Amino acid sequence: MAHGVGGTVIVTITLNPSVDRTVEVDSLTRGAVLRASGEHLDAGGKGLNVARALAAHGCATRAVLPVGGDGGRQLVDMLAGLDIELVQVPVGAPARCNIAISEPDGTVTKVNSLGEPLSGKELQAIVDAVRDCAGDASWFVLGGSLPAGVPDSFYATLLDLLRPTGVPVAVDTSGSALVLAVRARPALVKPNREELETAVGRRVHTLGEVVEAAGELRRMGAKTVLASLGADGAVLVEEDGRWHGEAPVQARSTVGAGDAMLAGFLFAGANGPAALASGLCWGAAAASLPGSQMPGVRDLHPDRVCVHPRIDSARRLGSDG
Repeated sequence: MAHGVGGTVIVTITLNPSVDRTVEVDSLTRGAVLRASGEHLDAGGKGLNVARALAAHGCATRAVLPVGGDGGRQLVDMLAGLDIELVQVPVGAPARCNIAISEPDGTVTKVNSLGEPLSGKELQAIVDAVRDCAGDASWFVLGGSLPAGVPDSFYATLLDLLRPTGVPVAVDTSGSALVLAVRARPALVKPNREELETAVGRRVHTLGEVVEAAGELRRMGAKTVLASLGADGAVLVEEDGRWHGEAPVQARSTVGAGDAMLAGFLFAGANGPAALASGLCWGAAAASLPGSQMPGVRDLHPDRVCVHPRIDSARRLGSDG
């Protein structure tokens, strides 16, 4: 039986879930006819990925998601038996389908669908379902993109509505939706490098600049910032400190690795270097697996994780040499 943090449940909200199809090829050549060397089908969307990772480690988790059309029914079938409590909100729009093309060196080319619009009535039904989950929730996780037509302010509005419950909220999204959510004072945000740069309006080239940008998000309203940096690991900036860690891995597919990192961070208490190490361990494990599979206990290698006692502020990020 799944267990929660203090007997409670981590609740994820995925407004734009997807059926994720990953095709493995020896090399991606534009305009060529390619033969797949492998194919994987997973239930996708950031919130669902977090829920799948948590459930694989026995953590009680509840996933709120819109369900419509054949795609929605397929998603529900794919999640059956994973020990995730599903809160299904009926909608008219079918779930989207995302396609990822993965090469042996870990390079992934993604084509993500926008997602069909949700009506005002359907959005309100989702809000009501989320509110109903507050009684035994230890965390809310607002994850992923918003469907077409849903205002960028939706996550910020949901944060304001959830604040009276006292349940901390983690946000993992991008663009204007992230900036507006940060201003609504979430307990945690988990941007990747590109999302961090977009949020602060400038490039970051060093670990020191990542720390500065994360500090800016904290001044805007976020309590804690967990910035995932791909091969450069992750930086955690919170009220009581800042840390950098990394977990070398031979990446097979990076799809969902950031979601696994967030799940591992929450699982370990969402505070301090031990939680950062857990997040890095889960994220590296996910990157070593095909498709958007989430890691189980046997996939983890905590001995490969290193959280540094101090941040090398001058260290340049990988793509900057």
